[in-house]
Amino acid sequence: MIKKIIVCLALVVSLSSAAQKPVDRSGFIYGLGLSTSKEVYKGYNRRNIIIPIIGYRGEKLNVYGPFVSYKVAKVADLNVLVQVAPRFQGFDEDDSYIFAGMADRKISMDAGIGLKYQKNNWKVGLSSMFDVLNRSNGVELSSTIAHTFRFGPLFVEPNMVLSYLDRKHIDYYYGVGKDEINANRVEYTGKSGMNAGLGLSISTPILLGGFTQFSLQHTWFASEITDSPLVEKHSNLSIRLLYSRKF
Repeated sequence: MIKKIIVCLALVVSLSSAAQKPVDRSGFIYGLGLSTSKEVYKGYNRRNIIIPIIGYRGEKLNVYGPFVSYKVAKVADLNVLVQVAPRFQGFDEDDSYIFAGMADRKISMDAGIGLKYQKNNWKVGLSSMFDVLNRSNGVELSSTIAHTFRFGPLFVEPNMVLSYLDRKHIDYYYGVGKDEINANRVEYTGKSGMNAGLGLSISTPILLGGFTQFSLQHTWFASEITDSPLVEKHSNLSIRLLYSRKF
């Protein structure tokens, strides 16, 4: 697996300026992001991602490289979206000794429906995403709740995430087939499971004329994942730094 994945991604700039003046948040943006996370696979160290940020935000359509969403309906404070997003998951045989002799588990693309509710600094999100490239043919159902606290020009947002992954998804990325058994791994058939996560982001719109965000996300993996002979850790920590501004 290539350790540095370069993708096009953009960040929604949804915070008001420190002066609290109305801001036109539509248009094209650009920037750069860095992300690193410790993998739970045996012998697979870190997944490091360099993110050139190129994107567009409109009233309904948002295109952030391969990340696309379109608002199809709005009811009070609830938005209904159709969305597409890449899934940067999986491995190549040469990523670790534990994968020797195994078929590659490939990056894929998901599509589905999202619901987003925002009121009084609370944010609630629900999504249902499906693999559309027939890699795993899996499904992920996720829910997120977050609250934004403002300290002058700083926005601090803790969040909690629950993510249900179906049997096909877990079996593809963490299973071991009969023809993949060796001295280091036994056959393993994945079952559906639930991951849980806690995160924290700190954002500000006052640095270098753009938007800056630093975030941490700690994820605890379902036993259906950690029981796999490919896995040695029960959780991981992801760190991300993003900067973007309008053209």
